[in-house]
Amino acid sequence: MGKTVKKQRPVNLDLSTIRFPVTAIASILHRVSGVITLVAVGILLWLLNLSLSSPDGFLQASAIMGSFFVKFIVWGIMTALAFHIVGGIRHMMMDFGYLAETLEVGKSSAWASFGITVVLSILAGVLVW
Repeated sequence: MGKTVKKQRPVNLDLSTIRFPVTAIASILHRVSGVITLVAVGILLWLLNLSLSSPDGFLQASAIMGSFFVKFIVWGIMTALAFHIVGGIRHMMMDFGYLAETLEVGKSSAWASFGITVVLSILAGVLVW
């Protein structure tokens, strides 16, 4: 019978000490923003249906959109959508060869996508409020 070897590997259970690279953060946030966008489509379609159902439905939808909380949610949805689109364009530019697939270009394009998203998020805030 073979002898089992027990490997002593270091185990880090303190997640606050782990530092993800910017490319990993961009990738994770791209996936999260995609899920947020998918869920938001249902909410926004419901709101659109309500607003188009009748004049009273439009008034109801207008009243719903008048709430600060709802405006904040819509701003968050628009920010998630903006990040997802910017991240998707970044990935397509890499896939089509417009951006080199090197670590440095990956880092700089991830930072650029964060910066562009901040600008688009501010513009979304101006649009919502």
